[in-house]
Amino acid sequence: MDNIVEIKNVYKSYSKKEVISNMNLNIPKGKIVGLLGPNGSGKSTLIKLINGLLQPNSGDVLIDGIKPSIETKRIVSYLPERTYLNDWMKVSDILNFFNDFYDDFDIAMDMVKSLNIDINEKLKTMSKGTKEKVQLILVMSRHAKLYILDEPIGGVDPAARTYILKTIITNYCEDSTLLIATHLISEIENICDEVIFLSYGEIALQGNVDEIRAEKQKSIDALFREEFRC
Repeated sequence: MDNIVEIKNVYKSYSKKEVISNMNLNIPKGKIVGLLGPNGSGKSTLIKLINGLLQPNSGDVLIDGIKPSIETKRIVSYLPERTYLNDWMKVSDILNFFNDFYDDFDIAMDMVKSLNIDINEKLKTMSKGTKEKVQLILVMSRHAKLYILDEPIGGVDPAARTYILKTIITNYCEDSTLLIATHLISEIENICDEVIFLSYGEIALQGNVDEIRAEKQKSIDALFREEFRC
């Protein structure tokens, strides 16, 4: 199977509000894919469907050929947009917890050092950006088939973004797929193999980054701004 994610005729609504509209989407293995769209486009809902946190009203979501389940959680490493860790915990406590919980967890101490994280510090004393770095270390320390990063650089200062993206690229398995949802398109377009534009729960554009830039004669960021009038 060449695709790590298959979305087949998926429809999702909240009450009467349609969020994902009969979507068909394949995400190939071994690629870095940017999931792009304005607020309300359906990015977070799609990510939650892939993670099994939501169920579609109709259609199928398959991860490496399997519906989201305990089995797929073993091959998916997910970084949510919001901090989910307990503030009273030290970084060392969290690393040990993840090491016990995930069979594929391999503590990336080089990431801890390169991102200047003190493993003896409690989360409650950290800034929002530093907490996000800790979460990123946890996600990228797994040997997963699919990494899903929801706004991985949204809470850090511009000077740190390039460094964090470099850290992501150097620490994920090259046969794996990396799905990055973000508003900061100019920051990620040069590391992406493919992009997906979502608009009102539908796919507005999907394709190879270099081919899209050559065809449209503009950057992905400029194309996005034109498409959504940002």
